[in-house]
Amino acid sequence: MPQWRRNIYILLFAQFLVMSSMSLVMPFLPLYIQEMGVAQDKVAFWAGWIFGINFLSSFIVSPIWGNLADRYGRKVMVLRSGFGMAIITGLMGAASNVWQLLILRLFNGMISGFIPASIALVAATTPKSQIGYAMGLLQAGGVAGSILGPFIGGVLATWIGFREIFYITGFLLFMAALLVLFLVKEENKPNPKDHPRGQFIQNYKRVLQTPYILPLFFIGFMIQFATLLSLPLISLYVQELMPTSDKIELFAGITAAVMGFSNMLFAPILGRWGDRHGSQKILFYSVLGAAVAFIPHAFVVNIWQLLILRFLLGMCVGGLLPSLNSLVKKYANKDLESLTYGFSNSSVALGNFLGPIIGGYLVGLISLRGLFIMASILLFITWLWMKRMFAREDTHEMLNNL
Repeated sequence: MPQWRRNIYILLFAQFLVMSSMSLVMPFLPLYIQEMGVAQDKVAFWAGWIFGINFLSSFIVSPIWGNLADRYGRKVMVLRSGFGMAIITGLMGAASNVWQLLILRLFNGMISGFIPASIALVAATTPKSQIGYAMGLLQAGGVAGSILGPFIGGVLATWIGFREIFYITGFLLFMAALLVLFLVKEENKPNPKDHPRGQFIQNYKRVLQTPYILPLFFIGFMIQFATLLSLPLISLYVQELMPTSDKIELFAGITAAVMGFSNMLFAPILGRWGDRHGSQKILFYSVLGAAVAFIPHAFVVNIWQLLILRFLLGMCVGGLLPSLNSLVKKYANKDLESLTYGFSNSSVALGNFLGPIIGGYLVGLISLRGLFIMASILLFITWLWMKRMFAREDTHEMLNNL
């Protein structure tokens, strides 16, 4: 097996470990905060900030790690993130109050970056003709972990308690980093002499001035912002559709899982189609499909309609970030790929941070059904903007071929 393909499979499994371990405890974060003695009316406030602060700090530092990856190599950034998160996550289990937990989540965001560093490593070592499929596989591995993690976490929380889950999470992160350390090989590792220290700001400017890169960052932000506006509130929508049921928790979990399963199933397929027909086409139609799929969300009258729509939405979401990452690879300066992915991860992290916070604020003004319509409108605007951008690119390529 070629080394680049071996790298993909190992990093796929490592991402599965990372996402499953990180999602072991995140769904139960409010209960852990409550266990620390926080008043019931303050739990939601602290949970929102403790969940979001990780993305905020990641938004700030991702380009820094990306710049260092271009100088010293991508694998070392994966290892830095894996071992660093293992230590910090283990310490979360020893936190005695919410301030300590908030600070640890802040540091976790600063040291994190396992998945974007893995994406940069795969992008640097995979043949261009296979890049879409590789990105789809990585997404499938991460999504599979995020589906399985909450289920295992629920079982473990019943048996051993919340604090011990943090220790288990730290151990699994440590194992994922060991897999990369011993089994992944980075070919064509960059030479630090080719990236002098004094060019830090100049590299930033080069990335932001690269044609089509800044629009791709904006697309990444809009995708995450729109899709996460309502995501943390889906369980409340399930409750609205099943007000007298005693199985709300079960169907809330199924609703989350069905979208993740669809995402996992179609991400590699859409990635391979992107390799054959162009990643910009897959991203274009995936954004359009997600915009359309959000509209009927606002009009469902029973849980089965919602489950079907979440499956269809998951199909479209499976084509979003893999295609975006493939396009970042296409347009990035070859000597600044990791820095470019760092900026891309920052834009995605900002969407992850602002989406749930603004969605939580707006739900009281326009209702949850209104959030679905807003998400659709935002994605339609993104789609129209992409249509104009890609049309300009096609015209430019046609003129170059004359």
